Amino acid sequence: MAAKDDHYLTLSCPDKPGIVHAVTGLLAAHNLNIVDLQQFSDPDSNTFFMRVHFGPAADLSHIQEPLAKLEGDLKMDYDVRRVDKKPKVLIMVSKIGHCLNDLLYRVKSGQLKIEVPVIVSNHPEFADLAKSYGIAFHHLPVSKDTKEEQESKILDLIKEHEIELVVLARYMQVLSPRLCSEMSGRIINIHHSFLPSFKGAKPYHQAYERGVKIIGATAHFVTADLDEGPIIEQRVARVDHGMIPKELVEEGSNVESQVLAAAVKWWSEKRLFLNGAKTVVFN
Repeated sequence: MAAKDDHYLTLSCPDKPGIVHAVTGLLAAHNLNIVDLQQFSDPDSNTFFMRVHFGPAADLSHIQEPLAKLEGDLKMDYDVRRVDKKPKVLIMVSKIGHCLNDLLYRVKSGQLKIEVPVIVSNHPEFADLAKSYGIAFHHLPVSKDTKEEQESKILDLIKEHEIELVVLARYMQVLSPRLCSEMSGRIINIHHSFLPSFKGAKPYHQAYERGVKIIGATAHFVTADLDEGPIIEQRVARVDHGMIPKELVEEGSNVESQVLAAAVKWWSEKRLFLNGAKTVVFN
């Protein structure tokens, strides 16, 4: 359990000897305790990744200059965030609501340490659900002719509410390259299939036609290439020859909710790192 005034330090940089020593030495020199530390060195990209849970420190001004120097020495990208800070998340949904409902329940029950100030949908079905949680609901219909205007409104909401992450909770629209680019690395999607198989419409029906023995779901970061973004988490459920497509959909919906919730939780706890076309996940 995190103590008051704990922080996460996350970083990535070109790999070389001495990184762990440099980071832990800096923290120790300023009387900061390391609660948990995870690291990974990727030999393919020659990149080093680290997540450090440290504290307590009500004020971090005394380590800003040493961190800035370390940033230059190691050529590292880094971020420091209070453990108790709840990042703001915008959820988008269409007509299928199990993932949305699951996320909202987890937020309300304290399982997910995030704030959801706004929900966007291209359909009006979940306005009452949003209202029951006290969350602003924006019905923004979209068509081929209005997509640019609709996504401009979404970007305005992102700016207005200081949104750090967009979650597509079964939002059944393809995002434009513009939105993908402006929110690069900050959009998570749930794909109702065990990627890369059975892409596109009705994957459970495709799975049924192929007689699969497992079904699954994939949470991934969104890129301009449909369903090709870096994979965060995948989970599966066993099925058999006696199950009809409707039963596969029902079983799959449970997996989808679990996978999306895990991805959002790991993101909120600073456990996710983009690594080219892949991810590093400290879970």
